[in-house]
Amino acid sequence: MIIVRAGKGDLPLLVSMRRQSACWLRARGIAQWGARVPVDDIAESVHAGTVYLIRHGDHTAATVTLDARPFPGLWLSEELAVPDLHLHRFIVLREYAGIGLGARILDWAGNCAAECGRRWVRVNASTDNACLHRYYLKHGFKHVRTVEGGGDAGEAGWLAQRAAAQDSDHGLTEQFSKPVRLPEGPGS
Repeated sequence: MIIVRAGKGDLPLLVSMRRQSACWLRARGIAQWGARVPVDDIAESVHAGTVYLIRHGDHTAATVTLDARPFPGLWLSEELAVPDLHLHRFIVLREYAGIGLGARILDWAGNCAAECGRRWVRVNASTDNACLHRYYLKHGFKHVRTVEGGGDAGEAGWLAQRAAAQDSDHGLTEQFSKPVRLPEGPGS
């Protein structure tokens, strides 16, 4: 599988993937993402060059945003003083679930963070998404704390982090220029 930067023309695909994922989660009683798709936020991330698509042949299998911009109100200033990357909008389409693709993307993110001199890959998830919490913990993330009310991220106040580690065995072939683009922000 290859990993490419999303472009402006990929915005409808990204919005569709988000809607599909939100519907799948809601059908399971998980309020990870509401009905409103933050199109402007996604477009801003695409423009910043921090949204990636994982492709299998002509098909998109997954997407992830990897940047240095945490949701406000979640991480403490002393935590943000340590260089990190934040993983957002991590979606693996259902037809690619269960084959280890998500783990490979997490390994890729850890490798990117290490290559950029970052110490952590950090995530925040809905406080009621215990399945996602277990998934991250299974893949080496450590729970940091849960922020009641989720700060400015709404209900996404379950925080975890995993040490960055150079590991090019993730099996994803990058088809974009290095390095991963990092917008200025805390920990930059």
